[in-house]
Amino acid sequence: MTKYYLLALLFITSFQIVLSQSITGEKVEFNVSQTPEISLPAEQQFYAVTVNSPYNITTEDVIAQSKNDFQNELDNYGQKVIESEAEYKIKLEQHETDITLAKEKFALESKEFSELSLLERLALTDQGKKPALVLPNRPTYYKPAEPIYKDPNLSDYVIVDNTILSGQIMINGLERGQNILNILVELDKVNFQDNAGQSFANQPTQIVVTLNGEEEFKIDLFTEFEMISNYPTNNINKNREEKQYLEKVIKQINQLLNERYGFINQRKSLYLEVVKNRKNTYDELEKAHIYVLTNLKKIQKDPNSRMTISAMENMQKGIAIWNNTLTFIDYKDSKADYNAKIAQYVYFNLIKLHVALNRKVEAEKYLNDLQENLVNIKLSYDDEKTLERLEQEIYKN
Repeated sequence: MTKYYLLALLFITSFQIVLSQSITGEKVEFNVSQTPEISLPAEQQFYAVTVNSPYNITTEDVIAQSKNDFQNELDNYGQKVIESEAEYKIKLEQHETDITLAKEKFALESKEFSELSLLERLALTDQGKKPALVLPNRPTYYKPAEPIYKDPNLSDYVIVDNTILSGQIMINGLERGQNILNILVELDKVNFQDNAGQSFANQPTQIVVTLNGEEEFKIDLFTEFEMISNYPTNNINKNREEKQYLEKVIKQINQLLNERYGFINQRKSLYLEVVKNRKNTYDELEKAHIYVLTNLKKIQKDPNSRMTISAMENMQKGIAIWNNTLTFIDYKDSKADYNAKIAQYVYFNLIKLHVALNRKVEAEKYLNDLQENLVNIKLSYDDEKTLERLEQEIYKN
């Protein structure tokens, strides 16, 4: 009897294993462009940049100034030597005076010492206080080194003009040329300031953006002084610091303009799950998996490219299958082909995909739908943590 019971139990267990769904997954890497705050129609996705700044320095200017500085040093070298010799002569005269004073002091202290008793003299001698003649060292003359010309380190100089600066300002996904989105940048020089032994700097910058001739956006940047060094301004390389600060300003301008009008490209990875297709039960879900993964890989950096547009349209077919699957889930029957386990992985795929594509509104919708059904879905500890992370991503500003 026991033997038949064990055989029956083994058969039932094997049958349940066959019926249970096997959920696997695949990691895919893809490009995604963050949607700008201001979306322009395709026919208006053109921009032009004008920069007004005090910068108009070429490599030739820097080299010419360096040679001019060297020639001035060379012309002044003779006078510099004369002045150093005169300073040395003064030091020698002071040295003779210091010797005379030292001898007079020694003579006075020796006289006072000799007038003390023997015991007092012995005590002072033991204490190392016996008068001694200490003469100052004779000063040494150091002739100023003769100037030697060195080519300037061009990497330390701000070698740009307004045309170069204009070219450094770029909006991803938009085409440079026509004056539809017109960007005017008014840029001052970097100002340096000392405060409590540290160096501070600012570079007042104004950005004015017009769209089809009408002002659309205006902002002032870098008007406040900020610390750039723990050393005072006379101990820093101002040319290098100005170059680095200007690079920072241009980077901030690009970030601001791209967040507002451009398409910021990101390289992302995503782990999407899929149920193992048993006896063609899950043909549609397998098809959805192929649609989504294949087309994610086809997305290009340019959001307006034909391949990207086609990939997004075809990927929507897979999303539609997932949405349709959720309409006939049987949450009460764990043995059903489309049960709570299937619903969980489909919801997770939809939420993760829309978060990765920066579609937070859609992601939030699927998150709310999932949360309404969590009473019938048992999440593991890892799944709960994944859901918490996705929720944070959705509601993050």
